[in-house]
Amino acid sequence: MATVSSTSDPARRLAAIRSQIAAAATQAERPSDSVTLVAVSKTQPAAAIAALADLGQRDFGENYLQEAIGKIQTLADRSPKLVWHFIGQLQSNKTRPVAEYFDWVHTVDRLKIAERLSQQRSPHAPPLQVCLQVKLGDEATKAGVTPAELPALLRAVVALPRLQIRGLMALPPAERDESAQRHWFAELRQLLMTHQPEFPGLDTLSMGMSADLTAAILEGSTLIRVGTALFGERLQSSS
Repeated sequence: MATVSSTSDPARRLAAIRSQIAAAATQAERPSDSVTLVAVSKTQPAAAIAALADLGQRDFGENYLQEAIGKIQTLADRSPKLVWHFIGQLQSNKTRPVAEYFDWVHTVDRLKIAERLSQQRSPHAPPLQVCLQVKLGDEATKAGVTPAELPALLRAVVALPRLQIRGLMALPPAERDESAQRHWFAELRQLLMTHQPEFPGLDTLSMGMSADLTAAILEGSTLIRVGTALFGERLQSSS
């Protein structure tokens, strides 16, 4: 797997990640543009995001809501428009700003959250693109709907008027071996394929980060989330 020095400049870091994505896509016999890179910009200043945007990066992922809103507002006038993904755990009392400011939410795992996002999304804005977070493995610290609960949640969320359900997201157990990584990603891919006949709009798998992006792409990932390898070491986090 390619490694990227945290001291290299943004252009070199971005080129290295794009090269790694392209190589994995070629191995999977997929076009490289079938994979979207989401730059995880939490704790990074707006200037660092702008530097990557100047190099053609459009999609950015944020975990910390208050911090994210300031950056979104600062960069709102950029052209082409940046695409903002909320990838952190979402509490019901924080859904309104997410519905107002973001284009995507990757971490919907219960109906109450989805209902609030739909109610609070402006009718003048495009539908909010959402992925349902699925819990793979038995890790108490990770959120997500179980595979058994997924069909009922899909049926409920697809009926909400201001949301467009796009696919599934997962944070599987960390594995060093590529075959073990692929096992978890294959499980999420199979869930998507199982439910596509009933929900033909499902076209997105949000899975894979720096350490396992090759395995994720080989198993069909369409959204890859990469942070440190693009920006260098994170600054002190904020809530």
